[in-house]
Amino acid sequence: MFTTRFQAFIRRNAQRLAGVIGRLPITPNQVTVTGMVITFIAAVLTGFGNLLAAAIVLAFAGTFDILDGALARATKRMYPYGAFLDSTTDRFSEAAIYVGLAAFFLYQAPPAWWTRLTAVGCLVALAGSMLVSYVRARAQSLGFTCETGIFARPERVVVTILGLLLGLIVGPEVLALVVALLAVVTTFTAIQRVNEVWQQARAQRRPRGEEKAGQPGSAGERSAP
Repeated sequence: MFTTRFQAFIRRNAQRLAGVIGRLPITPNQVTVTGMVITFIAAVLTGFGNLLAAAIVLAFAGTFDILDGALARATKRMYPYGAFLDSTTDRFSEAAIYVGLAAFFLYQAPPAWWTRLTAVGCLVALAGSMLVSYVRARAQSLGFTCETGIFARPERVVVTILGLLLGLIVGPEVLALVVALLAVVTTFTAIQRVNEVWQQARAQRRPRGEEKAGQPGSAGERSAP
């Protein structure tokens, strides 16, 4: 995860910018949808092999992902639907990027065995990303805390941008390695979160078992003489 200082720096500056934008007739939901549309553009650029433009546009789209929440707080427009829309558009955005990466390796990269394998890796990374978000949402809906994980969405976006740049500078082989990394770490992060919820569920069951064991007539109680 990003350091606490870095998160505080980003949020502080986003809040200042949101204070200025809040004076305009712009809603947080409009910012959210605009960020998704810009990410779609980055995905199309990736699919056509324009990696530099894709990296720049994707980085620009990331500012919208930060700004919508800051704008909602600044304008006091924090509604449940806004959180739902933000989470949903994030999933659409991630799916678009992975589809764009898969298209790049299928149609733009030099034809080789590893390019097709990397296209499959994009699907694995996409599935892992969806699971990371689903596990957290499902866990929280059941009352569990689910905050762990080495690769949440901000990290995935940053690594993807770096991968696009390195793919342009060094070669598509490096971008393929980045996709492989994303496939591994997203799946691992989902497993981390499942384990976190399992630990909490086990801790909840233990006091109930101890309470039941202490009831009269239980197997753990000595029989009366």
